[in-house]
This record gives sequence, structure tokens and C-alpha cells, in this order.
Amino acid sequence: MTLSTEFVFLTTDVEGFRQCRETRSESGMTVILCKRGHIDLFLQGEMIRVSKDDMFVRIPTHGFKVGPYQYSEDYEFCQITVDATIFEQIMFDHMRVEPNWYAKQEYIKAHPIFHLNEPSIDFFNTYFRLMELQLKDRPSDYRNQIMMAVAKAATMEMLNYIDKLAVVKSANNGRESVNQSDYTFREFTRLLQQNPHQREVQWFAKKLDITPKYLSEICKERSNKTASEWIADITVSELKHMLRDTTLPIREVAKQMEFPNASFFCQYTKKHTGLTPNHFRKQKKA
Repeated sequence: MTLSTEFVFLTTDVEGFRQCRETRSESGMTVILCKRGHIDLFLQGEMIRVSKDDMFVRIPTHGFKVGPYQYSEDYEFCQITVDATIFEQIMFDHMRVEPNWYAKQEYIKAHPIFHLNEPSIDFFNTYFRLMELQLKDRPSDYRNQIMMAVAKAATMEMLNYIDKLAVVKSANNGRESVNQSDYTFREFTRLLQQNPHQREVQWFAKKLDITPKYLSEICKERSNKTASEWIADITVSELKHMLRDTTLPIREVAKQMEFPNASFFCQYTKKHTGLTPNHFRKQKKA
């Protein structure tokens, strides 16, 4: 069984896994639950095995690709892949209330396989079934919003499971050693969460009492993205979120995001999304 829309891809077939890996998975978030047998995946220079009741997670920010793979004859699985834009929106909403969101992403990068207990497997199967039913139903004006809501809930469940593992510690709770560059990067992301409308690297560097060049070097080292790329990502995520709210006039969106005028806002949106605000809004309504 393979079902898909522009934003979500579901499959229980190895052919569907191959198709998704070649066309979608490198730019989206992929979660695979192994139900029987195993699959061996070449990842970050080594072969890893996903066995029965294991969940494999790859998120877009990781920057690595899944290489060659092989699976057992009795391999059974179910897979959810959501588009990177959905993942970005989930994390944008979550990072405002989650103090350890970056640490959790780093933990998933280092530990992409989770062995699930029975309640967690039931949760995953429930979310998968909800998405399957929605994709099998007739398309409606609400389907994308419903799929987004289910994808958000499933991602929150995954982050909640990481909490239960008690492996991600806060940088200031005294239970982990944090070097200066780690601390600076986390302070930068904290400031970014609190000031999503600030778009100048110099502003953040001044707050952190370092040079803009050094801030970008730290960001690049810690996340493979420069400070300006981080700022742009957060800004674009917010403007997309606000443009999806069709009750807000374009000028009001520009004003709330503290752009000097609607014309500059239009230029910025087109540069980073390829569409003007009006065209972006019309596309998402289609």
C-alpha cells in the first residue's frame, strides 16, 4: 500500500520505500516502524540495522542521505514521510515553548533508531491509520490542514518519547558539560526564538558580545548553516505561517513582521520562496 499527496507519503511496500527514497526522503522527515524482520541502512559511513519494534527517524536538518540498503525476506514495515515545509512549521511552532528542541534534534541525529514499547507502537499505528484513512477519503478543502494536524501530533509524540528516555538534558541544569561554542549557539537560538522578527546577524552578535563572523562560524560548525541562514529560515517559516492565515491582509502581515513596507516584504518573500505573497497565498489555497 502506497498513498501520497504533495505533503505526505505513506507506504508499507519496499517499492514505495525505494520510490520515496529517490524522490522525497532527502528533503523531508521520514519515520519508519519495523514490524517484522529487519532492514540494514548505510548511514553516515556505517551500516545500521532497524529490527522488529524499532523506529528509524530522519529529519531534514540532518543533511545526510540514506545510502544502500538491504532487507530480510520477512521484512514488514510502515513509513510516514512528510514534506520539509511541514516539519519546518512543526518545529517553528514547537521551538517557542520547547527549551531543548535543538538538543533533541541533535540527539535524533546521533541516535536515529528507537526501540519502542507497546504503547508507543500503538500510538504510531494510530497516527499512521489516521493518515491512511484521510488519504483514502475524497479530497476536501480541509485535508491538508487535517494532515498537518496529525503530522504535528505524531511529531510531538516522538519528542515526548525522547523526553521519557531522559537522555536530553538542559544546558543549564548542571547535568551535562557544555563548551563555550555550544553555549553561544544555544543562546543564539534562544534569542532567535524570542526575537523572530530580527533579521540582522549584527544584532544577534552584539547581544552575544561576539563578531558576526564568529557567530556564523559557530552556527556553521554546530548545524551546517550560517547565522544568516538560520535567521532566514525562521523568518520565512513565520511569514509562511502568517500568509496561510487568509484573514490577515498582506500589508498587515508585513507590518506585524516589522518589514519597512509591503514592497520590501514582497521582494523578500519572492527571494526566499520563489513566489510573491499573493501568489504564495493563492497556491496554498488551491
